[in-house]
Amino acid sequence: MRNVAVAAAALNQTPIAWIENVKNIVTAVRQARTLKAQVLCLPELCITGYGCEDAFHSPGLLSMALDRLFEVAKECSGMVVNVGLPLEVGGAVFNVVCVIVDAQVTGFVAKKNLAGDGLHYEPRWFKPWPRGVVTSVEIRGVSYPVGDLLFDIDGIKIGFEICEDAWVGDRAGIDLAANGADIILNPSASHFAFGKHEIRKRFVQEGSRSFGVTYLYANLLGCESGRIIFDGDTLVAANGELVARGPRFSYQDVVVVAATVDVDRTRLSRYRQASFVPQLTHDGRCVTISGIKLGGEGTSKEFIPAEWEGSKELKHEEFWRAVALGLFDYVRKSHSQGFVVSLSGGVDSSAASCLVSLMVHSAVRELGKKGFKEKLPFTSSAKSNAQLIHQLLACVYQGTENSSAITRTAAQEVARELGATFIDLYISDLVAGYEALISKATGTKLTWKEHDIARQNIQARVRSPSAWLIANLRGALLLSTSNRSEAAVGYTTMDGDSSGGLSPLGGIDKAYLREWLRWLETSGPADIAQKYPSLRLVNAQAPTAELRPLKEKQTDEGDLMPYRVLDKVERYAVRDRCLPTEVFFKITSDFSSEYERADLSRWTARFFTLWSANQWKRERYAPSFHLDDENVDPKTWCRFPILSGGYKEELRELARLR
Repeated sequence: MRNVAVAAAALNQTPIAWIENVKNIVTAVRQARTLKAQVLCLPELCITGYGCEDAFHSPGLLSMALDRLFEVAKECSGMVVNVGLPLEVGGAVFNVVCVIVDAQVTGFVAKKNLAGDGLHYEPRWFKPWPRGVVTSVEIRGVSYPVGDLLFDIDGIKIGFEICEDAWVGDRAGIDLAANGADIILNPSASHFAFGKHEIRKRFVQEGSRSFGVTYLYANLLGCESGRIIFDGDTLVAANGELVARGPRFSYQDVVVVAATVDVDRTRLSRYRQASFVPQLTHDGRCVTISGIKLGGEGTSKEFIPAEWEGSKELKHEEFWRAVALGLFDYVRKSHSQGFVVSLSGGVDSSAASCLVSLMVHSAVRELGKKGFKEKLPFTSSAKSNAQLIHQLLACVYQGTENSSAITRTAAQEVARELGATFIDLYISDLVAGYEALISKATGTKLTWKEHDIARQNIQARVRSPSAWLIANLRGALLLSTSNRSEAAVGYTTMDGDSSGGLSPLGGIDKAYLREWLRWLETSGPADIAQKYPSLRLVNAQAPTAELRPLKEKQTDEGDLMPYRVLDKVERYAVRDRCLPTEVFFKITSDFSSEYERADLSRWTARFFTLWSANQWKRERYAPSFHLDDENVDPKTWCRFPILSGGYKEELRELARLR
C-alpha cells in the first residue's frame, strides 16, 4: 500500500484580475495543505482567467502571467501543484499547465486538443501542441522542459489531460497510461450545459478504471467573463469509483475536495488488464524529480451530493442555480448596485425577477448574511433576505391604454411577494406625445390599420428611457427579458424591450420557461423553502405583448405560432441545420395530429423569413448566459449572415408542398 493525499479545487476567477486570481489560487493551496494534500489539481488557465480572448496575444499579458506564476510557486512548498497559463514557445502561444514541485517550477505541459466549437475559440488564440513532442523554453535565464510531458515524482508518475484532451476519441490518457501514469490530472474550463455533469462524471470514472489510475478533475466556477457559466465540478476517482466530489454552483471563491488514494491498488488494477500494452521505449518525455517525498494519509474532504442533484426535475434545478450564480457574479464583477427589470406581468420578466430572488436566498443560505454582504458591500444595511431583495431588485411596470388590469395585478403581486421595489408608471401620455409630434412633422395620421408595427414599437421604445433612468439612478444593471424563441424570430423591439446590459434568459426557449415557471409556482427548489404562489396570475395568462388595443386580444402565439411548434422548428433549423422543406417534414411528423398541414407549412415559412430578416437584431442583443447546445447567440454559438437570400427558393418549394 502506498497512499497519497490528493485534492482538486474549483476557483471563481476573472480575466486579467491578477490580485484576485492569485489570491484564490493561494487560498486553494493553503486549504489543500491544511488537509495534508500533496498533489493539488487547479483549473485551466487559472492565472489569467479562461476568457481573456484576444488579450491572450498581448505580450504584456503573457509576461504578467509568468510573474504571477513565480509568485504562486513560492506558496507551494511540500506539494505538487499545477497552475494554468498561456505561454509563448517558439513564436507561438500555447495553453499550458506549469507543474510546481516543492515551490519550484519544473516544467510545462501543453494542451494538444483545442476546443474550437460552439462558444470556444481556442484555435484563434493558441496553437495545438503536437503529440509526443518535447522541447525547452527559457524563462528568466533558466531552461525548462515543455510539451507532451509526464512527471516522475518520487516514483509516482503524474500526467495531464487538459480539458478537451479528455473529450476526444483518442484521449491523451491512453498514451499516459501506456507510459505508466499513476495519477492523471485534468485542469478544465468546461462550460455548463444541461446534463453535462453526468458526461464529465462518466469520463472521469471510466478514465480511472480503463487507465488504471487515480483521476483528478478540477473545473472553473461561476460566471467568469460574461457569457459562460462554470459549475465548479471537482471530482476524484480511482479504479472506476468516485471517491470525492465537490458541490456545484457554489457562491464561494474557492472549493477544495480531498481524498487519500492507494497508488499500489491502481497499479494492481492495471497489471490485471489483459488489454494493457505498456510503452517500453524511453522517448525523453518523462521528467524525473527528486527531493520531495509523496505518501501518507491526508484528511478527506468530500461533499455529500445535494438533494437536488437527484431530483426528477434536474433540468429545472440546474437552470435556476446556473442563472442565479451567473447573476450574482455578473452584478459583483460589473460593480453594479443591483438589477432593474421591466416587469410586464408576463412569463419572461417574472422569471427574471424570480431568479434574482432565488439568487439572494441561495447565496445567503451558503454564505450567510455576513458573507453575502462581504461580496456585495453595498447591501450592508439590509438586515433580512427581504430587505436584500428590496435593495437589489427594482421592478417597473409601464402600462398604456392597451395594458390590462390582469397584467398590472400580476406584476404588482409578483413584485410584492418577492419583496422587490415596485414602480408603477403610466406612459400613454408619452406615447401619445410622440405620435402627435411625428404626425405633425410628417403630415401622417397614424392608424392601426396602416401603421400597426410602428405604433406597437413606439410603445415598447417609450418604456426604455424610463427603465434606463431608474437603472442609472440606482447604479443598477438593467436586465433584458427576451428569451431564445423571441431572439430566433426577432419578436422584440430594438431599443425597446430589448434594452438592457444583460439578457439572462436569452439562452432558453419560451416553452421551457413557461414549464419552469409553473414548477416554481407549485413545487420549487428542493432545498430552499421559498414558494411563489403569485405566479398563478402569470401562468394563467396567454403570453401577450399588449401593444395593440385590448379589443384585438393580441397574443404572442397569434402573432407567431404556438411556442411548442416554434421551438421545434428552431431546433431543427438552427441546431440540426435543416432546410425549410426538411423542417416541414419533421414538424409534420411531430404535430400532424394537432395542426393542419397548411398551418405547419405557413409557420415554417414564417420562421425562416423572420430568422433571415432579423439577424441584425441578434447581433445587437445584450449578452446572454449559455445554458445548452441550442443557442442562437451569433457571438458565441450560431453565426449567420446579416444580409442573405432569405431561403427564397426553398420557401417557394415549401409553398408547393402545402
